[in-house]
Amino acid sequence: MRIDLHTHSTASDGTDTPAELVANAAAAGLDVVALTDHDTVAGHAEAAAALPEGLTLVTGAELSCRVDGIGLHMLAYLFDPSEPELARERELVRDDRVPRAQAMVGRLRELGVPITWEQVARIAGEGSVGRPHVATALVELGVVDTVSDAFTSAWLGNGGRAYADKHELDPFDAIRLVKAAGGVTVLAHPLAVKRGAVVPEAVFEKLAVAGLDGIEVDHMDHDEATKARLRGLAAELGLLPTGSSDYHGSRKTVRLGEYTTDPEIYGEITRRATGAFPVPGAGGPLPA
Repeated sequence: MRIDLHTHSTASDGTDTPAELVANAAAAGLDVVALTDHDTVAGHAEAAAALPEGLTLVTGAELSCRVDGIGLHMLAYLFDPSEPELARERELVRDDRVPRAQAMVGRLRELGVPITWEQVARIAGEGSVGRPHVATALVELGVVDTVSDAFTSAWLGNGGRAYADKHELDPFDAIRLVKAAGGVTVLAHPLAVKRGAVVPEAVFEKLAVAGLDGIEVDHMDHDEATKARLRGLAAELGLLPTGSSDYHGSRKTVRLGEYTTDPEIYGEITRRATGAFPVPGAGGPLPA
């Protein structure tokens, strides 16, 4: 089985619609794909309805969190999207995305970049606006060569010159809320230092004690030494090590299925989840 547990669609900051994403996942030879848009479940129904035969959809979201002034992302899988407290927190984060993106545009203009809010809004379309949309505008303007190049301290990386905060969950609250909604939590790209500051490893232990299920090990922003370190930490802390592409369509160079999760780890994730079930192809509504 080939399993990719971290992808994004136009419901947030990817360039594939949810239907295109599942079609591309099947074409890439995946057996399982998780749709984990930022702080939203808006793409799940479309993805499920378009699901090709032979491909299983794992519903999820990537939750924006912050601890000790450092941003981090929490992948949440197979939770009940109607659970009110978690739904309310996702809405608060989404509502703060527009003013946050506008603040970043303002800071970039102060730095002499001729970016406009209209340009960023056009790029975001109906999606949940975020830093990748601002980064894409910087690519269009020739300020940086790639979206990834914008995620540095010079521009939009955590603590960077044009970075702006938004409402974010405390990760301990995120774990509690996702668990209450029957879901499973995995810390996304926890040592992606090229993006900016990362949380100290001591925080991983505290999150594990609080109920964190896993950490994303195999990821494009982790070099081989970092992957080895994270595998050791996962074993030490009893966490599930996952791997995934963090696919954003044409916005990033990484391919669907470039990094994958071991089938046994995937099986354990599905065993722990009680809020929702994986959706098997070929198409149809999300299970009630």
